[in-house]
Amino acid sequence: MSDKHHRRRDRGVAVVTGGSAGLGRAIVRELAARGWDVAILARGLEGLAGAAHDVELAGRRALAVETDVADDAQVEAAAERIEAELGPIELWVNNAMTGVFGEFLDASPEDYERVTRVVYLGAVNGTRAALARMKPRDRGHIIQIGSALAHRGIPLQAAYCGAKHAITGFTESVLAELLHDGSHVRLSQVDMPALNTIQFDWVKSSLPEHPQPVPPVYQPEAGARAVADVAERPRRRTWVGGPTAATVLGNRAASRLLDSYLAKTGFQGQQAPDKGDAPALPNNLYAPVPGDHGAHGAFDDRAIDDSPQLWALRHRRALAGAGVLVGVAAVVGLLTARRV
Repeated sequence: MSDKHHRRRDRGVAVVTGGSAGLGRAIVRELAARGWDVAILARGLEGLAGAAHDVELAGRRALAVETDVADDAQVEAAAERIEAELGPIELWVNNAMTGVFGEFLDASPEDYERVTRVVYLGAVNGTRAALARMKPRDRGHIIQIGSALAHRGIPLQAAYCGAKHAITGFTESVLAELLHDGSHVRLSQVDMPALNTIQFDWVKSSLPEHPQPVPPVYQPEAGARAVADVAERPRRRTWVGGPTAATVLGNRAASRLLDSYLAKTGFQGQQAPDKGDAPALPNNLYAPVPGDHGAHGAFDDRAIDDSPQLWALRHRRALAGAGVLVGVAAVVGLLTARRV
Protein backbone atom coordinates (compact mmCIF):
# COMPACT_ATOMS: atom_id res chain seq x y z
CA MET A 1 0.00 0.00 0.00
CA SER A 2 1.38 3.40 -0.98
CA ASP A 3 1.81 6.17 1.59
CA LYS A 4 -0.71 8.28 -0.28
CA HIS A 5 -3.32 5.51 -0.21
CA HIS A 6 -2.63 4.85 3.46
CA ARG A 7 -3.19 8.52 4.33
CA ARG A 8 -6.42 8.59 2.38
CA ARG A 9 -7.76 5.62 4.32
CA ASP A 10 -6.57 6.78 7.74
CA ARG A 11 -9.94 7.58 9.30
CA GLY A 12 -8.83 8.05 12.90
CA VAL A 13 -9.50 6.26 16.17
CA ALA A 14 -12.67 4.25 16.76
CA VAL A 15 -13.86 2.61 19.98
CA VAL A 16 -16.14 -0.45 19.98
CA THR A 17 -17.63 -1.63 23.26
CA GLY A 18 -18.44 -5.32 23.46
CA GLY A 19 -15.97 -5.73 20.60
CA SER A 20 -14.53 -9.11 21.55
CA ALA A 21 -17.34 -11.28 20.14
CA GLY A 22 -20.55 -11.34 18.14
CA LEU A 23 -21.66 -8.22 16.30
CA GLY A 24 -18.99 -6.15 18.07
CA ARG A 25 -16.25 -8.42 16.73
CA ALA A 26 -17.64 -8.06 13.21
CA ILE A 27 -17.77 -4.27 13.63
CA VAL A 28 -14.15 -4.21 14.81
CA ARG A 29 -13.04 -6.14 11.72
CA GLU A 30 -15.09 -4.01 9.32
CA LEU A 31 -13.86 -0.71 10.73
CA ALA A 32 -10.22 -1.86 10.63
CA ALA A 33 -10.65 -2.98 7.02
CA ARG A 34 -11.91 0.52 6.17
CA GLY A 35 -8.96 2.34 7.71
CA TRP A 36 -9.83 2.90 11.35
CA ASP A 37 -7.50 2.32 14.28
CA VAL A 38 -9.67 0.46 16.77
CA ALA A 39 -9.80 0.30 20.55
CA ILE A 40 -11.80 -2.68 21.85
CA LEU A 41 -13.58 -2.57 25.21
CA ALA A 42 -14.78 -5.89 26.66
CA ARG A 43 -14.27 -8.19 29.65
CA GLY A 44 -12.84 -11.39 28.14
CA LEU A 45 -9.07 -11.32 27.75
CA GLU A 46 -8.84 -14.00 25.05
CA GLY A 47 -11.54 -12.35 22.96
CA LEU A 48 -9.91 -8.96 23.39
CA ALA A 49 -6.58 -10.35 22.21
CA GLY A 50 -8.22 -12.00 19.21
CA ALA A 51 -10.03 -8.80 18.22
CA ALA A 52 -6.83 -6.77 18.54
CA HIS A 53 -5.07 -9.31 16.32
CA ASP A 54 -7.81 -8.90 13.69
CA VAL A 55 -7.20 -5.15 13.65
CA GLU A 56 -3.45 -5.58 13.30
CA LEU A 57 -3.93 -8.06 10.44
CA ALA A 58 -5.77 -5.26 8.63
CA GLY A 59 -2.71 -3.05 9.04
CA ARG A 60 -4.23 -0.78 11.68
CA ARG A 61 -3.35 0.04 15.29
CA ALA A 62 -5.26 -1.79 18.01
CA LEU A 63 -5.71 -1.32 21.72
CA ALA A 64 -7.54 -3.90 23.87
CA VAL A 65 -8.83 -2.56 27.17
CA GLU A 66 -10.42 -4.90 29.72
CA THR A 67 -13.57 -2.98 30.70
CA ASP A 68 -16.97 -3.64 32.24
CA VAL A 69 -19.08 -0.93 30.62
CA ALA A 70 -21.58 -1.08 33.48
CA ASP A 71 -18.93 0.68 35.59
CA ASP A 72 -18.65 4.34 34.61
CA ALA A 73 -15.22 4.71 36.22
CA GLN A 74 -13.83 1.85 34.12
CA VAL A 75 -15.24 3.38 30.92
CA GLU A 76 -13.78 6.78 31.75
CA ALA A 77 -10.37 5.25 32.53
CA ALA A 78 -10.49 3.33 29.24
CA ALA A 79 -11.24 6.51 27.28
CA GLU A 80 -8.31 8.31 28.93
CA ARG A 81 -5.97 5.46 28.05
CA ILE A 82 -7.19 5.29 24.45
CA GLU A 83 -6.59 8.98 23.83
CA ALA A 84 -3.17 8.78 25.50
CA GLU A 85 -2.03 5.79 23.45
CA LEU A 86 -3.90 6.07 20.12
CA GLY A 87 -4.99 9.69 19.88
CA PRO A 88 -8.31 11.60 19.78
CA ILE A 89 -11.39 9.42 19.59
CA GLU A 90 -13.34 10.22 16.41
CA LEU A 91 -15.89 7.38 16.55
CA TRP A 92 -17.44 5.57 19.52
CA VAL A 93 -19.75 2.58 18.97
CA ASN A 94 -21.87 1.50 21.96
CA ASN A 95 -22.49 -2.17 21.30
CA ALA A 96 -21.97 -4.08 24.58
CA MET A 97 -24.85 -6.31 25.62
CA THR A 98 -25.91 -9.27 27.68
CA GLY A 99 -29.29 -10.85 28.30
CA VAL A 100 -31.66 -13.09 30.24
CA PHE A 101 -34.07 -15.37 28.37
CA GLY A 102 -37.27 -16.38 30.13
CA GLU A 103 -40.49 -14.95 31.47
CA PHE A 104 -40.22 -11.75 33.46
CA LEU A 105 -41.01 -13.29 36.86
CA ASP A 106 -38.42 -16.02 36.29
CA ALA A 107 -35.61 -13.43 36.23
CA SER A 108 -34.24 -12.36 39.59
CA PRO A 109 -34.11 -8.64 40.37
CA GLU A 110 -30.30 -8.91 40.35
CA ASP A 111 -30.23 -10.46 36.87
CA TYR A 112 -32.68 -7.91 35.51
CA GLU A 113 -30.65 -5.05 36.93
CA ARG A 114 -27.41 -6.48 35.53
CA VAL A 115 -28.84 -6.58 31.98
CA THR A 116 -30.06 -3.00 32.37
CA ARG A 117 -26.69 -1.81 33.64
CA VAL A 118 -24.74 -3.42 30.79
CA VAL A 119 -27.07 -2.72 27.87
CA TYR A 120 -28.56 0.65 28.84
CA LEU A 121 -26.15 2.21 31.32
CA GLY A 122 -23.24 0.82 29.31
CA ALA A 123 -24.43 2.96 26.40
CA VAL A 124 -24.95 5.93 28.72
CA ASN A 125 -21.44 5.55 30.18
CA GLY A 126 -19.89 5.22 26.74
CA THR A 127 -21.78 8.23 25.42
CA ARG A 128 -20.67 10.30 28.40
CA ALA A 129 -17.00 9.36 27.99
CA ALA A 130 -17.08 10.02 24.24
CA LEU A 131 -19.08 13.25 24.39
CA ALA A 132 -16.91 14.72 27.14
CA ARG A 133 -13.99 14.54 24.69
CA MET A 134 -15.76 15.19 21.40
CA LYS A 135 -17.89 18.18 22.36
CA PRO A 136 -14.98 20.51 23.32
CA ARG A 137 -13.33 19.61 19.98
CA ASP A 138 -16.69 20.11 18.19
CA ARG A 139 -16.27 16.93 16.17
CA GLY A 140 -16.77 13.21 16.47
CA HIS A 141 -19.49 10.62 16.00
CA ILE A 142 -21.27 8.32 18.47
CA ILE A 143 -23.21 5.32 17.17
CA GLN A 144 -25.69 3.48 19.38
CA ILE A 145 -26.34 -0.12 18.41
CA GLY A 146 -30.09 -0.39 18.69
CA SER A 147 -32.46 -3.14 17.67
CA ALA A 148 -35.85 -3.80 16.22
CA LEU A 149 -36.59 -4.61 19.87
CA ALA A 150 -35.87 -0.97 20.74
CA HIS A 151 -39.25 -0.23 19.15
CA ARG A 152 -41.26 -3.40 19.81
CA GLY A 153 -40.99 -5.55 22.93
CA ILE A 154 -41.26 -9.33 22.61
CA PRO A 155 -41.87 -12.03 25.23
CA LEU A 156 -38.98 -13.76 27.04
CA GLN A 157 -36.62 -10.78 26.67
CA ALA A 158 -38.18 -8.10 28.90
CA ALA A 159 -34.86 -6.87 30.34
CA TYR A 160 -33.16 -6.54 26.95
CA CYS A 161 -36.18 -4.93 25.27
CA GLY A 162 -36.58 -2.45 28.12
CA ALA A 163 -32.91 -1.48 27.96
CA LYS A 164 -32.96 -1.03 24.19
CA HIS A 165 -36.09 1.13 24.43
CA ALA A 166 -34.29 3.22 27.05
CA ILE A 167 -31.35 3.74 24.70
CA THR A 168 -33.72 5.15 22.08
CA GLY A 169 -35.22 7.70 24.46
CA PHE A 170 -31.84 8.62 25.90
CA THR A 171 -30.35 9.13 22.43
CA GLU A 172 -33.20 11.36 21.33
CA SER A 173 -32.72 13.55 24.42
CA VAL A 174 -28.97 13.92 23.92
CA LEU A 175 -29.43 14.62 20.21
CA ALA A 176 -31.83 17.47 20.97
CA GLU A 177 -29.27 18.96 23.36
CA LEU A 178 -26.52 18.77 20.73
CA LEU A 179 -28.76 20.45 18.16
CA HIS A 180 -29.65 23.18 20.66
CA ASP A 181 -25.97 23.86 21.29
CA GLY A 182 -25.13 23.94 17.60
CA SER A 183 -22.64 21.11 18.08
CA HIS A 184 -21.04 19.35 15.12
CA VAL A 185 -20.78 16.06 17.05
CA ARG A 186 -22.92 13.46 15.28
CA LEU A 187 -25.18 10.97 17.06
CA SER A 188 -26.69 7.97 15.28
CA GLN A 189 -28.67 4.86 16.12
CA VAL A 190 -28.42 1.72 13.98
CA ASP A 191 -31.21 -0.75 14.72
CA MET A 192 -30.35 -4.39 14.08
CA PRO A 193 -32.41 -7.41 13.04
CA ALA A 194 -31.93 -10.89 14.53
CA LEU A 195 -28.25 -11.81 14.18
CA ASN A 196 -26.34 -15.08 14.32
CA THR A 197 -24.04 -14.27 17.23
CA ILE A 198 -22.64 -16.08 20.24
CA GLN A 199 -25.25 -14.26 22.37
CA PHE A 200 -27.60 -17.22 22.07
CA ASP A 201 -24.97 -19.68 23.29
CA TRP A 202 -24.03 -17.86 26.48
CA VAL A 203 -27.16 -15.91 27.40
CA LYS A 204 -28.62 -16.83 30.81
CA SER A 205 -31.74 -18.80 29.96
CA SER A 206 -34.57 -20.57 31.77
CA LEU A 207 -36.05 -21.88 28.52
CA PRO A 208 -36.42 -25.63 28.00
CA GLU A 209 -34.76 -25.49 24.56
CA HIS A 210 -31.72 -23.70 23.09
CA PRO A 211 -32.47 -19.97 22.63
CA GLN A 212 -32.55 -18.67 19.08
CA PRO A 213 -32.97 -15.32 17.32
CA VAL A 214 -36.38 -14.74 15.78
CA PRO A 215 -36.08 -15.65 12.07
CA PRO A 216 -35.08 -14.41 9.56
CA VAL A 217 -31.53 -14.38 10.92
CA TYR A 218 -28.69 -12.30 9.47
CA GLN A 219 -24.97 -12.83 9.76
CA PRO A 220 -23.27 -10.24 12.00
CA GLU A 221 -21.17 -8.99 9.07
CA ALA A 222 -24.34 -7.55 7.51
CA GLY A 223 -24.89 -5.41 10.58
CA ALA A 224 -21.21 -4.47 10.75
CA ARG A 225 -21.25 -3.17 7.19
CA ALA A 226 -24.24 -0.97 8.02
CA VAL A 227 -22.44 0.46 11.06
CA ALA A 228 -19.30 1.20 9.03
CA ASP A 229 -21.41 2.85 6.33
CA VAL A 230 -23.06 5.12 8.90
CA ALA A 231 -19.63 5.93 10.35
CA GLU A 232 -18.54 7.11 6.90
CA ARG A 233 -21.81 8.88 6.02
CA PRO A 234 -23.53 9.84 9.28
CA ARG A 235 -27.26 9.27 9.35
CA ARG A 236 -29.51 9.83 12.35
CA ARG A 237 -31.51 6.59 12.14
CA THR A 238 -30.84 3.40 10.22
CA TRP A 239 -32.98 0.26 10.20
CA VAL A 240 -30.93 -2.76 9.12
CA GLY A 241 -32.84 -5.43 7.25
CA GLY A 242 -36.40 -5.64 6.01
CA PRO A 243 -37.63 -7.36 9.22
CA THR A 244 -36.45 -4.41 11.33
CA ALA A 245 -38.30 -1.91 9.16
CA ALA A 246 -41.39 -4.14 9.16
CA THR A 247 -41.28 -4.49 12.95
CA VAL A 248 -40.97 -0.75 13.58
CA LEU A 249 -43.64 0.25 11.07
CA GLY A 250 -45.92 -2.67 11.94
CA ASN A 251 -45.85 -1.74 15.61
CA ARG A 252 -46.82 1.82 14.75
CA ALA A 253 -49.75 0.67 12.64
CA ALA A 254 -51.02 -2.41 14.47
CA SER A 255 -49.50 -2.82 17.91
CA ARG A 256 -52.49 -4.74 19.29
CA LEU A 257 -52.32 -7.27 16.50
CA LEU A 258 -48.61 -7.72 17.21
CA ASP A 259 -49.40 -8.25 20.90
CA SER A 260 -51.64 -11.17 20.01
CA TYR A 261 -49.32 -12.54 17.35
CA LEU A 262 -46.28 -12.53 19.64
CA ALA A 263 -48.26 -14.07 22.49
CA LYS A 264 -48.99 -17.03 20.18
CA THR A 265 -45.63 -17.33 18.36
CA GLY A 266 -43.01 -15.56 20.45
CA PHE A 267 -42.34 -18.40 22.89
CA GLN A 268 -41.63 -21.30 20.55
CA GLY A 269 -40.20 -18.95 17.90
CA GLN A 270 -37.29 -18.12 20.21
CA GLN A 271 -36.35 -21.75 20.88
CA ALA A 272 -34.44 -24.16 18.66
CA PRO A 273 -34.95 -27.82 19.61
CA ASP A 274 -32.61 -28.88 16.79
CA LYS A 275 -29.73 -27.02 18.49
CA GLY A 276 -29.91 -29.08 21.64
CA ASP A 277 -26.49 -30.56 20.84
CA ALA A 278 -24.83 -27.13 20.48
CA PRO A 279 -21.80 -26.69 22.78
CA ALA A 280 -22.95 -25.72 26.25
CA LEU A 281 -21.31 -22.51 27.45
CA PRO A 282 -21.65 -20.86 30.85
CA ASN A 283 -23.63 -17.64 30.79
CA ASN A 284 -21.72 -14.37 30.60
CA LEU A 285 -24.05 -12.24 32.69
CA TYR A 286 -21.63 -11.52 35.51
CA ALA A 287 -18.31 -12.82 34.19
CA PRO A 288 -16.78 -13.32 30.72
CA VAL A 289 -16.74 -16.78 29.20
CA PRO A 290 -13.12 -17.94 28.72
CA GLY A 291 -11.88 -18.28 25.14
CA ASP A 292 -12.03 -16.38 21.86
CA HIS A 293 -15.48 -16.99 20.42
CA GLY A 294 -15.38 -14.86 17.26
CA ALA A 295 -18.38 -13.27 15.58
CA HIS A 296 -20.72 -16.15 14.68
CA GLY A 297 -23.10 -18.21 16.78
CA ALA A 298 -24.72 -21.60 16.18
CA PHE A 299 -27.02 -20.56 13.32
CA ASP A 300 -24.76 -20.44 10.26
CA ASP A 301 -27.07 -23.01 8.64
CA ARG A 302 -29.96 -20.55 8.51
CA ALA A 303 -28.37 -17.08 8.52
CA ILE A 304 -28.29 -14.81 5.47
CA ASP A 305 -25.60 -12.25 4.71
CA ASP A 306 -27.54 -9.73 2.66
CA SER A 307 -30.97 -8.70 1.46
CA PRO A 308 -32.47 -6.31 -1.11
CA GLN A 309 -33.19 -3.84 1.72
CA LEU A 310 -29.57 -3.92 2.90
CA TRP A 311 -28.32 -3.51 -0.67
CA ALA A 312 -30.65 -0.54 -1.18
CA LEU A 313 -29.52 0.98 2.13
CA ARG A 314 -25.86 0.80 1.13
CA HIS A 315 -26.59 2.28 -2.33
CA ARG A 316 -29.24 4.81 -1.35
CA ARG A 317 -27.37 7.76 -2.86
CA ALA A 318 -27.06 6.07 -6.23
CA LEU A 319 -30.69 5.00 -6.08
CA ALA A 320 -31.77 8.55 -5.20
CA GLY A 321 -29.82 9.85 -8.17
CA ALA A 322 -31.38 7.24 -10.42
CA GLY A 323 -34.81 8.23 -9.13
CA VAL A 324 -34.16 11.85 -10.06
CA LEU A 325 -33.09 10.83 -13.56
CA VAL A 326 -36.18 8.69 -14.01
CA GLY A 327 -38.35 11.61 -12.86
CA VAL A 328 -36.65 14.01 -15.29
CA ALA A 329 -37.03 11.52 -18.13
CA ALA A 330 -40.73 11.14 -17.34
CA VAL A 331 -41.27 14.92 -17.39
CA VAL A 332 -39.35 15.28 -20.66
CA GLY A 333 -41.36 12.46 -22.17
CA LEU A 334 -44.61 14.05 -21.08
CA LEU A 335 -43.68 17.47 -22.52
CA THR A 336 -42.57 15.86 -25.77
CA ALA A 337 -45.82 13.95 -26.06
CA ARG A 338 -47.81 17.16 -25.56
CA ARG A 339 -45.93 18.85 -28.42
CA VAL A 340 -46.64 16.07 -30.87
